[in-house]
Amino acid sequence: MGEKKLLFSNKALVNLIIPLIIEQLLAMLVGLADSIMIANVGESAVSGVSLVDGCMMLLINAFTALATGGAVVAGQWLGSEDRERATESAQQLIWFITILSVIVMGLVYFYRNALLFNVFGQITDEVRGYARVYLLIVTASIPFIALYNGGSAVFRAMGDSKTPMSISIKMNMINVIGNAILIYGFHRGAEGVAIPTLVSRMYAAFAVIILLLNDKLTLHIKKTLHYKPDFGIIKKILYIGVPYGMENSMFQLGKILVLSLVSTFGTYAIAANAVCNVLAGFQILPGMAAGLAVTTVISRCIGANDYDQARYYTRKLHGFAWAGLLFSVILIWLVMPPILKIYNLSPEATEAARRIMYLHGGSALLIWPLSFTLPSVFRAAGDIKFAMIVAIVSMWICRVVFSYILGRNIGLGVFGVWIAMIMDWAARSVCFVIRYKSGKWKGKAVV
Repeated sequence: MGEKKLLFSNKALVNLIIPLIIEQLLAMLVGLADSIMIANVGESAVSGVSLVDGCMMLLINAFTALATGGAVVAGQWLGSEDRERATESAQQLIWFITILSVIVMGLVYFYRNALLFNVFGQITDEVRGYARVYLLIVTASIPFIALYNGGSAVFRAMGDSKTPMSISIKMNMINVIGNAILIYGFHRGAEGVAIPTLVSRMYAAFAVIILLLNDKLTLHIKKTLHYKPDFGIIKKILYIGVPYGMENSMFQLGKILVLSLVSTFGTYAIAANAVCNVLAGFQILPGMAAGLAVTTVISRCIGANDYDQARYYTRKLHGFAWAGLLFSVILIWLVMPPILKIYNLSPEATEAARRIMYLHGGSALLIWPLSFTLPSVFRAAGDIKFAMIVAIVSMWICRVVFSYILGRNIGLGVFGVWIAMIMDWAARSVCFVIRYKSGKWKGKAVV
């Protein structure tokens, strides 16, 4: 395939992917810093914060899915060279995601006691106390993180991942510095992590919207508070965003149910699981960046009706994902011993975390891109329902059901929960590879 015919040069791909890696890395580092700082308060605080974060991720991922829907629609219109419709899709996305996130925030506040006393399972009063404080503060940040995700998706649809990265750097600096001041300086507990999270997300939301008001950008939003819904565009966004959001929400709901199971194994298991969730994120970071790049690149190819380039970039971006995973997994294995010492975990929790990370890393090297990067191709092409159905069915059967079988019935505890997760990956991978090779994902563009 000649270089002149490509929609994205190698330089354009590098300029897209590297900032995505940096942005994902910063998010992971902040998660690591948060957990290390809160660990100074105690294992109960770590457990309480991690339980709430699990619920917050359910909501954040739902809005990320909606933002992805907007990015796919805008990207396909850009690929077909309809800049006016692409810009209008960005406008509709930002308004819709803002209104919806405010409604969701109100619902979380209304049902907060149900979360604390019913969803989280058997936890101590001390863990519940930390969870309550963290939940009350972080819930207020839901509209801001939703708005930031929506704005970032618009920039990535333009092929600009540097701007979201720049905002992310500042957002994370605010978060980490705020954590350090409140936890170490003022000796605060869960609120020492929650308040900086809220403030940093407020900054990110305002920053991304101010930049999108620039009408010289390929995609931008109008400088007006008057909003007129375009239900034709919203329907296209929802066509991608709702199934992906359902997939993400079911995925996070499954994780919450599994967290309830983990909580029955004791505080050591909750702490080990929380630490491993952070470290596992570092291991799969390159794959996550590749998935975001796939949305931008493949949606543009589909809009141009060029499926040859879509397949070409699919191979290329998957190659990058595997190369990056090889580096990140080995790196985490090497630095894992000193990191686990920093967390001040009990010997039992430390040993559980060590075993889990070796399992997770080795499995990620084999099948993670096929399980998570490949379905991003389908979404960018408009083939959204198949990925949703496979992900949901596999998650409930493998991740949830087998977590109880392996963890509780067989007695493997928290390690059995992670084995069930790998089973989920394997099932997804087989289904997605078959779908891709069949070519049935083609011809489903939304514009």
